[in-house]
Amino acid sequence: MADLRIGGMALRDGVLLQSQDNWAAAVRLPDGSVKVRSGHKSRLPGRGVFDRVPVVRGVSRLIETTTALPAMRRELGRPVLPQEDPVLLAAALASATATVVLRKTMKTAPLARELVVSALSIVPALLAVRLSELSRYHGAEHKSVAAYETGGDPATAAKEHDRCGTNLIGPLLLTNLAGGLVLRAARRDNEPLPTLVVGLVSLGSAFELFSWMARHHGHPLADLLRAPGLTIQRLLTTREPSGEQLDIAQSALEELLRVEGVAPAPAPVA
Repeated sequence: MADLRIGGMALRDGVLLQSQDNWAAAVRLPDGSVKVRSGHKSRLPGRGVFDRVPVVRGVSRLIETTTALPAMRRELGRPVLPQEDPVLLAAALASATATVVLRKTMKTAPLARELVVSALSIVPALLAVRLSELSRYHGAEHKSVAAYETGGDPATAAKEHDRCGTNLIGPLLLTNLAGGLVLRAARRDNEPLPTLVVGLVSLGSAFELFSWMARHHGHPLADLLRAPGLTIQRLLTTREPSGEQLDIAQSALEELLRVEGVAPAPAPVA
């Protein structure tokens, strides 16, 4: 099994892959050519300390992952982020508005309200993937990473992956629900600062659960928390990629391995 831990995301017409220290992206241009770029990720000051603090470490890693996106966008020189799709932007605005309205006006039990609000918060991402080729590039990303990790053939690898961010949905629903109930019990649910703090704690706690799930395959609770994400991957956010789309993901993988100084995994024997 490969030692390098790789994550990534689907782009508009491409794939971004990231290790702990570097990123690499490949996109298909309108003329059919492939553009590949890579770079080093910025590190937060005091990261070594953050990595030893539960809850905080998840948020810090997410920040580092996110800071690679502007650099990637500049290097590629074109709109490649899913958020740059007008459909997703409109859906995100609609979701944010609906979430605020529901929190203020929904007259129902707190548990039911928080479940509705938490579920609504993931609609934009699902919509963006479903209405574009993102789902195929998402599948290509997973297949390339899985093949690298196992030494298998990308074409036959599974399009669902246990470490996909989609599998944060189960933990996030749980932690957001708990955070919303705490805010409501303290009568602080309409105050921006407490809402922000609880949101960050909820996010960091979800990452802790996510990491625990990765270390406990087969545990009933881990399987239960993973189930929503895997179901959404299977039904909505991943589709089998074309050969050309899989080639894009492989180009990103090869570039990331080059930057990391890691030899590519040997091709599977036919």
